[in-house]
Amino acid sequence: MSATQTTRGGFNSSDVGLEDTSESFGLPATADLMFALITTDELEQLNQIMVKQLKNRYNDPGANKRFVLGIDRARMKLYDCEQEAQDDIIDSGQDDTPAFDKSPISARYDKFNDIKV
Repeated sequence: MSATQTTRGGFNSSDVGLEDTSESFGLPATADLMFALITTDELEQLNQIMVKQLKNRYNDPGANKRFVLGIDRARMKLYDCEQEAQDDIIDSGQDDTPAFDKSPISARYDKFNDIKV
């Protein structure tokens, strides 16, 4: 894992891309996963930070292309935001199905009661 900076053009951009990687383009050429952490005045007021996938060799880069995380700047901790925070993001690549089944465990196993072995 490594970190890099953006170019001057990328520093002022709210839509960073691979071309905004500072120094050599060799880093994006060899990296398996790259993402950018983007902040704006509006996101700062909401205590959020946007994550944008720039490159992903592990999964579909179009899925969850952009999403926001909560940020506690005093403790420098990131945390999950509610799904509503993701709804207005353009080009997020997210569908409406929840990633995790949040129903009680007993309700999840009830659907297997009718199976006979």
